[in-house]
Amino acid sequence: MKLIVLDRDGVINQDSDNFVKTTEEWIPIPGSLEAIGRLCQAGWTVAVATNQSGLARGLFDASVLSDMHFKMQCLAMDHGGRIDLIVHCPHGPDDGCDCRKPQPGLFRRIADHFKLPDLSGVPVVGDSHRDLHAGMLLGGVPCLVKTGKGQRTLQNPLPPGTQVFDDLSAVADHLLGKTR
Repeated sequence: MKLIVLDRDGVINQDSDNFVKTTEEWIPIPGSLEAIGRLCQAGWTVAVATNQSGLARGLFDASVLSDMHFKMQCLAMDHGGRIDLIVHCPHGPDDGCDCRKPQPGLFRRIADHFKLPDLSGVPVVGDSHRDLHAGMLLGGVPCLVKTGKGQRTLQNPLPPGTQVFDDLSAVADHLLGKTR
């Protein structure tokens, strides 16, 4: 199985320091949904692992999150893609859970869902250190995108072996052996 794990905010859709709280605020990054479509058409399985502390903060509820994910799924399908699994952490930063990135709980759930012992060799795409570190704990290959908080993340040392890309489309190009 060719599996890729994506962060959501800042990788697939525009991020906000004030949180993405509504389906109207969920705006795809140009080229991201097309990239998911190209990956799926080439036989890749796409999973999303996302921290959603806005739930714990009371900024939106589970129904709104479900609506955002439905919108993401529909737009991915419009481009010939699909997201096979979406896992999220609903907890706040001080809740002490094992699923909030940089903890590996979301990635363990993905590995378990696909009946994998770990995520060895699986590209883990994010725009922050916590995305990269969480995936690496299960053997994932860290891929930083410069979208979202990616430029800010570049200001600090990256985990060894991190590959850096302009955006999700560039990640897809790399994985599919294309140049832009």
